[in-house]
Amino acid sequence: MDDFDENSTVILIAATSRPDVLDTALLRPGRFDRQVPVEAPSLEGRLQILKVHSQGKPLVENIDLYGLAQRTPGFSGADLANVLNEAALLTARSNAHLIDNRAVDEAVDRVMAGPQKKTRLMNDHERRVTAYHEGGHALVAAGLRHSAPVSKVTILPRGRALGYTMVVPDEDKYSVTRNELLDQLAYAMGGRVAEEVVFHDPSTGGSNDITKATDTARKMVTEYGMSARVGTVKLGSGNDEPFYGRDAGSGREYSDELAFVVDEEVRKLLDDAHAEAYWVLNENRDILDDLATKLLEQETLNRHELADIFANVRKHQPRETWLFHEDRPVSDLPPVAMPAGTVTDNSTQPADPADTDTETTTQPVTPAETTDDVDDESHGDDQEK
Repeated sequence: MDDFDENSTVILIAATSRPDVLDTALLRPGRFDRQVPVEAPSLEGRLQILKVHSQGKPLVENIDLYGLAQRTPGFSGADLANVLNEAALLTARSNAHLIDNRAVDEAVDRVMAGPQKKTRLMNDHERRVTAYHEGGHALVAAGLRHSAPVSKVTILPRGRALGYTMVVPDEDKYSVTRNELLDQLAYAMGGRVAEEVVFHDPSTGGSNDITKATDTARKMVTEYGMSARVGTVKLGSGNDEPFYGRDAGSGREYSDELAFVVDEEVRKLLDDAHAEAYWVLNENRDILDDLATKLLEQETLNRHELADIFANVRKHQPRETWLFHEDRPVSDLPPVAMPAGTVTDNSTQPADPADTDTETTTQPVTPAETTDDVDDESHGDDQEK
C-alpha cells in the first residue's frame, strides 16, 4: 500500500465481514480510511432485488413479490436470488410451466429451514405434542400486546426441525423496546408451557427456546440496562473473539455478588415470561385446542388462516409502566405529534402511555423470529433460525 504515489489514479478496495478484528495499521488515515457498511437490504430494497432476479423467469401474473419481500427480513441479495432459483427448480420438478406463489413459499421455507423430511414419520402422540408446542408459541404471540403478527405455523418436519412458528413484523425494525423483548421471552416459552398445560409432561423440544430466552434475558440485564437492580451499566466485554487464545486469561469484569444479582434478575424475567404464557394459554384453551386440531388436519397455516383463528383471543393485560427508580417516576406528558409532512407510515400515537416503552437497543435487529422443534433424542431441541 506504500508503493502508490500521491497522483496515482488507482483505488484499492477491500471487503471484510469482521472489521472489528482488523489491524489498526490498515485503518489509519491514508490507507483503508473510508469504510462503507453494507447492511441487509430494506423492504423496498428487497422488492427491487426480487424484481431484478425475477427477470427472465416464467412467473404467474399474480405473483406476490411484495409479500415475499415482507416475509424475508434480513435476507441478502444472494439469499433472495437463491429463493427464486429454488422456486424455479421446484416448479420444474413438478412439471409446471409457471412459478406460482406456492412454489415461492416453499422455496422460502427450504432456504430458512431446509427441505421437508417426507420420510420422517412421527407417531400420533409426537404429532399432537408438536401441534400443541407450535400452537403454544403462536397463541402466546397473538395474546400479547407488543408482539409482531404470526405469519406461519407448520408441523411439517424440515431439516432437523419437527415444526416451526414464524413471527414477522409488518415493517423493518432496527430497535426493540423493553415490552417487545418481554413479549419475545413469553412466546419463546409458549411451546414449553403448552406441553405442561396439556400433557403435564414437558418434552425436550423446548430446550432451544429456553436457551434463546435465557440469552435475551441476560442481554436485557447486562447490555441493555433494563434491570433496575443492576442499573444502566454494561457488564462484560461482549466481544465474540474468533481467534483462539486472544484475550485468554481476561477474567470476569464484575464481582461474584453482582453476578448473583444478574442471575436472579435473569431468572425473574424468565419466571415472569412463563407466567404470562401460562395465563394466555389457560385463558384461551379453546383457541389452543382449535389451533392444534387445524394443524393436525392441514399441517401448515398461513397468516390469513391464523388471523381468523385468533380473532377472539383474550389478550394479556398491559404491563405496569417500568420504572428504573422509584424516586424517578415517568412523565405523564405524551410525546409530540409528528410534524406535518414528515409522517412516513400509518401508525398513530398510542392513547395509553402504559402500553408504550421507549427503551431501545442500540443494535440493529433481525425482525423475523422463528421457533423450531428440532428432532434430537425423543422430541428434540428447539433451534432458532
